[in-house]
Amino acid sequence: MERTESLLIGGYKIIQDDALYRFTSDAVLLARFLKAKRGERVADFCAGSGVVGLHFYAENKGVEEVVLVEAQSELAEMSARTVALNRLEGVFEVVNSPVQALPARFVEHFSLILCNPPYEKDGFESPQRSRAEGRKELLLRFGELCAAAARALKFGGRFALVHRADRVAEVLSVLREHRLEPKKLQFVAGRAGKKPYAVLVAAVKGGKEGVEVLPERRNEEEER
Repeated sequence: MERTESLLIGGYKIIQDDALYRFTSDAVLLARFLKAKRGERVADFCAGSGVVGLHFYAENKGVEEVVLVEAQSELAEMSARTVALNRLEGVFEVVNSPVQALPARFVEHFSLILCNPPYEKDGFESPQRSRAEGRKELLLRFGELCAAAARALKFGGRFALVHRADRVAEVLSVLREHRLEPKKLQFVAGRAGKKPYAVLVAAVKGGKEGVEVLPERRNEEEER
């Protein structure tokens, strides 16, 4: 069922559809993980409903451009209607494309890429393919995502993502394979006493070695 909901910040609204995709609180944690720099050109890879890009824009000043990249046409169309609803056409662009096939005009274009990617390997857990593609690596492997981010980031650009905590070793290794040097890391746990279920990671294209490990963050609303 499609509905329009308040983003609860800046008076912005977002269109959601239970049958396609609904954002989780992890998307909000990602949008708040980094702060914008002046003149920031931002991409939201695997944008879904566009919540990460929209929330980041609402939280920060100085954002020059936000490009929502989404492979599923139904979600891309829904994101475009959210952009129109908020009258943000002058700042936002929706690109209906797999991140692996992003147009050449975006090569080394962005200063920041945010991504809440499919985070489970293989399988097909949902009869609704759109929801399965949002959770499972059916169309996009993590290595492909990192390669696409490295291609689209300018030198010194930042790549921030949220992923499963139990895949953190793989995440850090694959980022470095693509010259995306991990610079900030924060685990996210649910209720007190529970082990972390997610990890937030920020990397810099061509950055120097050295990772800042932040205190664990609590998110009692959801556990993956």
